[in-house]
Amino acid sequence: MGNKEEFVKEITNIEDDFAQWYTDVVRKAELADYTDTKGFIAIRPYGYAIWENIQNYADKKFKEVGVTNLYMPLLIPESMLQKEKDHVEGFAPEVAWVTMGGGEELEERLCIRPTSETIMSTMYSKWVKSWRDLPILGNQWCNVLRWEKETRPFLRSREFLWQEGHTIHETAKEAEERTLMMLDIYADIIENLLAIPVLKGQKTKKEQFAGAERTYTVETLMHDGRALQAGTSHYFGQNFTKPFEVKFQNKEGKEEYAYQTSWGSSTRLLGAVIMAHGDNRGLKLPPRVAPIQAVIIPIAMHKDGVLEKANKIFEELKNDYRIKLDDRDNCSTGFKFNDWEMRGVPVRIEIGPKDLENGVAVLVRRDTGEKETIELNKLKERLGELLDNIQNSMFEACEKRREEKTTVAFSLEEIAKNLNENQGYVKTMWCGNVECEDKVKEVTGAPSRCIPFKQEHLSDVCPICGKKAEKMIVWGRQY
Repeated sequence: MGNKEEFVKEITNIEDDFAQWYTDVVRKAELADYTDTKGFIAIRPYGYAIWENIQNYADKKFKEVGVTNLYMPLLIPESMLQKEKDHVEGFAPEVAWVTMGGGEELEERLCIRPTSETIMSTMYSKWVKSWRDLPILGNQWCNVLRWEKETRPFLRSREFLWQEGHTIHETAKEAEERTLMMLDIYADIIENLLAIPVLKGQKTKKEQFAGAERTYTVETLMHDGRALQAGTSHYFGQNFTKPFEVKFQNKEGKEEYAYQTSWGSSTRLLGAVIMAHGDNRGLKLPPRVAPIQAVIIPIAMHKDGVLEKANKIFEELKNDYRIKLDDRDNCSTGFKFNDWEMRGVPVRIEIGPKDLENGVAVLVRRDTGEKETIELNKLKERLGELLDNIQNSMFEACEKRREEKTTVAFSLEEIAKNLNENQGYVKTMWCGNVECEDKVKEVTGAPSRCIPFKQEHLSDVCPICGKKAEKMIVWGRQY
């Protein structure tokens, strides 16, 4: 391990420059890379494997509640986009347009989808005729394009991968229930798969999705105390079904407009995993989402029996865990240790000549660095226990940091002071007026995160204007 310090120097210190640390980890851990197309990234196999694990977990959860997958076109006619006024105004600055096709100018511009409410609604208007056709519970896994001015891999790139669910319902009550159901599934994904605690709540009118009646969110807090919106679920009511003529004959034979929801999460979840768990050694992956849960490293593998035993361990474990055997002969053992730590593999299994003699292996945790020696006949069972323990410990570490970085404020000055000194979430009461919301953002650079479902009564007045306040709100600077 003589090259340990040299290896670490290739990553910026997390406390010195968090943004550069993040970029270093993305590239050094081979999650993604920049391309010659400005603002667009290439997701490398290791990064994509993490996304696949998120996708597989989420897709199973969606299907358990009746959602089915479909696919919609990438290009949307301009006239279709214009049908919902608030929606088009909200997305207009980010839209990219196709104006030429086959060397000829198009009769109508086509936008590359920034989201698919309009085209989904158009198709649903064709498919829905009667109450018997409802509900429609559709979701698509796809890419979208938003012309962001400032980009950062996974967090804010011009093209990103995501899922977007769009459902149609007979009643407002059914649609609202579905909106909150999908939010709970996002909370499950983020907490139980990614080991990151969430703050659930409703967005203010100012911060809600363009075209929604209500937007609900799951907010997460990163290592540096900035918030990351990790998933949103929107109740549209009839805001899209009326302009797009999504109507049906009800049980009484009368025609009425349906009710709609939309919900989405994206590859920015990879950014959340990096920033919530990573450290100065690099990436740190929760076992449930890690593409490789344990790596076997034979030590002095040129010695008799070492490599053979490592291979035997691999064969015994490969059907129960996602395992990698590192039998590279062109790099040192120390380099391998550092390399797999950088990639965030939860457990390292070391086996050398002395271990072979004693019938044991050494297990090393990525999250704490703790080592333990285990008899080979108990290795399979112990590895499972250890992975569960690491998953829980990583969640608890995030939760502890969130608690430490959550403060209460009773004045605008105190909001600013808390954010400057501690970053994180700041809880206050709020009168509900957008003028106070704007003032906080103007002074502190922190928009509202959400009005939490779990409310606390901190005082009777809004700390910004002094008027009566009945709701608690959470503020925080964001990614």
